[in-house]
Amino acid sequence: MTADARLSRGRGALGFSFFVQGVTFALLVTRIPAIQDRYGISDGLLPVFLAAVPILAGVSSVVTEHLVKRVAPSTVLRWAQPLVLLALLGVGAGSEMWHVALALGAFGLFVGALDASMNMLGVSLQGAYGRSIMLGFHAAYSLGGILGASAAWAGAHWHLDLFTSYLPAVAILLPLALLASRYYVDQDGGAAAAGAEKGLGAGGFKLLLPLCLVMACAYIGDSTVSNWSAKYLQDVLGSSEQLATVPYNVYMVTTLIGRAVGDLGVRRFGAVAVVRIGSVVAAAGFAVVAAAPGAWSGMLGFTLLGIGLCVIVPQTFAAAGRLFPHASDTAIARLNIFNYVGFLIGAPLVGGIGDAWNYRGAMLVPMVLVLVTLFHARSFGAGGARYGVEHERPRVVDVGRGGNEV
Repeated sequence: MTADARLSRGRGALGFSFFVQGVTFALLVTRIPAIQDRYGISDGLLPVFLAAVPILAGVSSVVTEHLVKRVAPSTVLRWAQPLVLLALLGVGAGSEMWHVALALGAFGLFVGALDASMNMLGVSLQGAYGRSIMLGFHAAYSLGGILGASAAWAGAHWHLDLFTSYLPAVAILLPLALLASRYYVDQDGGAAAAGAEKGLGAGGFKLLLPLCLVMACAYIGDSTVSNWSAKYLQDVLGSSEQLATVPYNVYMVTTLIGRAVGDLGVRRFGAVAVVRIGSVVAAAGFAVVAAAPGAWSGMLGFTLLGIGLCVIVPQTFAAAGRLFPHASDTAIARLNIFNYVGFLIGAPLVGGIGDAWNYRGAMLVPMVLVLVTLFHARSFGAGGARYGVEHERPRVVDVGRGGNEV
């Protein structure tokens, strides 16, 4: 098999992995009320269950940093993804509270390894291609999220229990994910192992810290939309209950569109420009939401948020890979922790300010935080960040063992 064909198969396989994870995560988070009802979880206890997932995922991301010193990221991903799917099925299969606690704990542990290893492979593939492709992987995740949320809506609409709702997705996606995993492509084995052993070096984490801050702020913005958009539209802007479900779907669709075309923008204008524009558009979205006189103008703000926020996270992972080309796996594992930090902070931060003050004012907090990205835009790097045709390098130099070699 030629190097180009191998890369193409690896890219398709990894894109499918992102898609599967989008479906899986959406099936979990959109059925939280049903999970709460099934297991009799009180409103006071529910935040503990929900917080445990990102906390355990962060721990798992740290473990993955050390694990990939001994095994390839493709091997971690190959086993983590089926285990995440089985943990999702376990969430719907139990009957006692300890059953769901165990299943959600397993989900958090496995999803941290999955997220870290997926993005490790994505960054190494982008380096091998010599042009921006990371946004495309995250577009596949967004597409999976839309389909997963639609499947969850159908399950709720037809009053299916959780296990019946989850089983078809797991039965279809698990064998396909295992099949796709045969075609993952890793970095050169020797270079990856040497970089992992060396780590980020003296002062390395200080260089990575601005990107960690950007990642956390982006996820605070994202979790604000996922947790508060419906409540904001209904309680503050006076929409109907049905209309209140629309902003998150609009946000996901605009995220998909933005990521689908975002790689072209990076190749044309460079990562720094794209991230700066995305930050300004996202901040404008929060400003529109905060000032909106009615539901439809509020939805315009959530649309702008999808367009703006969608580019930041994929480019942050890509920037970490460029910043530490010989230790990208280590950098991405550490950066991935701040994904969960932002997710943990976002919902209670906005909710606390909203309860103590008002929800319009609360929307200004993620607006200010997302503008932090502008001060750290140079960390996304001008050199090598564009990957336009004139920057493209020979592809074969970065290609090492495939995912089916363990």
